[in-house]
Amino acid sequence: MSDTSTAQGNLANIGVVGLAVMGSNIARNFASHGYTVAVYNRSHEKTDAFMSDFGDTGSFIASSTIEKFVASLERPRRALIMVKAGAATDAVISQLADAMEEGDIIIDGGNSLYTDTIRREREIAARGLHFVGAGISGGEEGALNGPSIMPGGPEESYKSLGPLLESIAAQVDGTPCCTHIGPNGAGHFVKMVHNGIEYADMQVIGEAYHLLRYGANMEPAEIADVFREWNKGDLDSYLVEITAEVLSHVDSETGKPLVDVIVDSAGQKGTGRWTVKAALDLGIPVTGIGEAVFARALSGATAQRTATQGNLPSGSLRSPISAEERESFIEDVRRALYASKMVAYAQGFDEIKAGSAEHEWNVDPRDLATIWRGGCIIRAKFLNRIREAYDQNPDLQLLLLDPYFTEQMSNLVDSWRRIVVSATEMGLPIPVFASSLSYYDSLRAERLPATLIQAQRDFFGAHTYRRIDKDGSFHTLWSGDRSEVEA
Repeated sequence: MSDTSTAQGNLANIGVVGLAVMGSNIARNFASHGYTVAVYNRSHEKTDAFMSDFGDTGSFIASSTIEKFVASLERPRRALIMVKAGAATDAVISQLADAMEEGDIIIDGGNSLYTDTIRREREIAARGLHFVGAGISGGEEGALNGPSIMPGGPEESYKSLGPLLESIAAQVDGTPCCTHIGPNGAGHFVKMVHNGIEYADMQVIGEAYHLLRYGANMEPAEIADVFREWNKGDLDSYLVEITAEVLSHVDSETGKPLVDVIVDSAGQKGTGRWTVKAALDLGIPVTGIGEAVFARALSGATAQRTATQGNLPSGSLRSPISAEERESFIEDVRRALYASKMVAYAQGFDEIKAGSAEHEWNVDPRDLATIWRGGCIIRAKFLNRIREAYDQNPDLQLLLLDPYFTEQMSNLVDSWRRIVVSATEMGLPIPVFASSLSYYDSLRAERLPATLIQAQRDFFGAHTYRRIDKDGSFHTLWSGDRSEVEA
């Protein structure tokens, strides 16, 4: 390819490396907001295709080498990487850093593991450059029309980069869905947990569909109408909205509902697993997110699932609900879905709070509730309520303890319990509905079985225990006279 420009020799305001769909769309987004955009792809053919398809839709400068790409950027140079996370990202970072000068900014807009971002920021800072790990949510449509953006990195870099990102982000009530999250890996950590919440949100919606389909014998088109109605109230969200669209879609080849011809094995790219792993390291119970990740893994265990068909006893199962019960059953499912969604968001915010404390990021949960209201996959009406909760009490111990959410739970919990019981009696799997209710009950329980676990640990490993009636740690001489000694 030859280096081309539609900017008549002007320098670009920002550059994009990687012109697959996400990179291509975000480059077009920048251009549509009046910026001159430098573009580069390792495969020259992809750069040529981009210029052929979109070169006349904005001001672009295409380059055939990283060096020419960097030279086409105004100072401080801002280069956004939109390539596959991992080794490919490291390779591009190294190439850019070699060609850049002190004060220039490298932005990783992919789904990178936050610990990689911490490492990269440290290495790039040592070279006098700025490195920003920016979570970007919204998929292909969001990248083009306005995503939710979660940039971390040095605060100084945000002074130069922030105005550009805020201008292309989704806007809600005049507020951009983009803000500086915190130092080094904060942006990618928050995006990782966002995706974990997304896993749980999608799974509980799937469980609600499954309950209506097989617990109430409803057809996908009927269930689509139910989701459309739900989307007018408390459950108003992007995922509920698109669920109605998916359920009403008919496969042109077979004439069947599309959901009936799709293999029931869900894929995943890793961010959900990362969320659970990080939560385990932090000691934060994200049970709903964890069950959602495991549900995808189980859906992919096709050999085991095939082997068990007709070979595992079910016990006595109750029949699906009657036509007379349908209306109340649907309402119970709606309420159980809302309650389980609230738990997923609460657990996600807990993990972000713990991660922020661990790494001294000072992440403000109010910012997240604000920038997740638009552009991103988990955008939902009730994020406004989450923002209000943290506005009223920035030190809120648990989201569910906010008066609004406590009141909501009082209206939901009976339906939630009925649905978990009904699903169990019908043999319908609801891992997130059930685990979220168990988490809720664990929080409100005066005593947990951990008291027995501590005694067991002391018995076989002399791990000691604490007492409720005095300070200190104690050990029972289980192999001796079973007297208690202070540890």
